[in-house]
Amino acid sequence: MKTVLTYGTFDLLHKGHINILRRAKELGDYLIVAVSTDEFNAIKGKKAYYSYEDRKMIVEAIRYVDKVIPEETWEQKLDDVKKYNVDIVAMGSDWADSDEFKVLQEACELVFLPRTENISTTQIKTDLKSK
Repeated sequence: MKTVLTYGTFDLLHKGHINILRRAKELGDYLIVAVSTDEFNAIKGKKAYYSYEDRKMIVEAIRYVDKVIPEETWEQKLDDVKKYNVDIVAMGSDWADSDEFKVLQEACELVFLPRTENISTTQIKTDLKSK
């Protein structure tokens, strides 16, 4: 069985989120999604519309997702890979040049999936503010 892990805030769920979760699940048999906690989002300078508990519940309801865990720190990724016997970490292609995932290169396969064009949570928030 191949286990796949991905990370994200998953606020204001949209088709881009669904696409990345579907593509991540297609890479293996079991998909774990680490959803950023409210406290971790604050460290990142982000504010989600929905609380962590609400975002967790929403992501758990998506048919591609087998397990949801909290993302609480930048540093937890290697521990998550080891704890859950992860074979593949899948992320959006916008993370391909980031140092955040380089630590995982020795522990598992890294796959950077293309983002869905013309949709993002940031764009949705911007559009809503302008109305």
